Amino acid sequence: MSEKTEKTERLSVFKTYKLYIGGKFPRSESGRVYEVTTATSAADAAGKGNWLANAPLSSRKDARDAVVAARKAFGGWSGATAYNRGQILYRIAEMLEGRREQFVREVADAEGLSKSKAAAQVDAAIDRWVWYAGWTDKIAQVVGGGNPVAGPYFNLSSPEPTGVVAVLAPQESSFLGLVSVVAPVIATGNTAVVIASEKSPLPALSLGEVLATSDLPGGVVNILSGRTAEIAAPLAAHQDVNAIDLAGADDVLAKELEIAAADNLKRVLRPQPVDYSAAPGTDRMTAFLETKTVWHPTGSLGASGSSY
Repeated sequence: MSEKTEKTERLSVFKTYKLYIGGKFPRSESGRVYEVTTATSAADAAGKGNWLANAPLSSRKDARDAVVAARKAFGGWSGATAYNRGQILYRIAEMLEGRREQFVREVADAEGLSKSKAAAQVDAAIDRWVWYAGWTDKIAQVVGGGNPVAGPYFNLSSPEPTGVVAVLAPQESSFLGLVSVVAPVIATGNTAVVIASEKSPLPALSLGEVLATSDLPGGVVNILSGRTAEIAAPLAAHQDVNAIDLAGADDVLAKELEIAAADNLKRVLRPQPVDYSAAPGTDRMTAFLETKTVWHPTGSLGASGSSY
């Protein structure tokens, strides 16, 4: 007598995307979400892509919470050795390599790319983390050093991180562009509050999961999703945000945010055309560095009056 075996269909575990604030994964305090769909081509721009997920629609309260977390993390992160920061950035690249296929799929959906083109974007983003990891203990030699002065003094300049940086991630380059604006901020000892691409936030939210498992202290990077203009306004006016990168703002929004940022003399990096696939250079690192200069008398040696 043959036994009948019943087949049961398994329900897959549905992925819920959340914010990344202070090393944790909260939903928006407002409880709001918005639909994220696949990219559509220019030919069918009037149509709507396929539904991918509901992303959290961040509120002003979420933005303020992210600033508090970034400020709390700043002392420890800026005080860490440059070598240690480099190790952690390299660890992020390691973790991304292990989840490469997931990010290829998410980038392909987000930007309407073929799998091969999305893979090239992801590989470039992973390599970019490695590139900035190598710069953490070298940038000081490039932008600092001894200064020739008239008088018996040592005069030394060294770079210092600006503080909490609000970053508007690029709208079109959902992952490579995101990494290209976030990595230089934290490589130099700053902490970041990042607003993900409004229409393609999923790669950024998944990056939060990688950061949480890569030895990066909680609060160093905080990732918000939602309406860029709605979240950016309170960050630009926030008195405890020291700088803002407007990479993901259009001309109208950038002007409004720049005016708001002037209230506490924030450093502002204006939006500009960027090829994120090109070699990045050091500009985005130096944009959020201050210069500390120390004077010290050399003294004199012996009766001859020579100095050391």
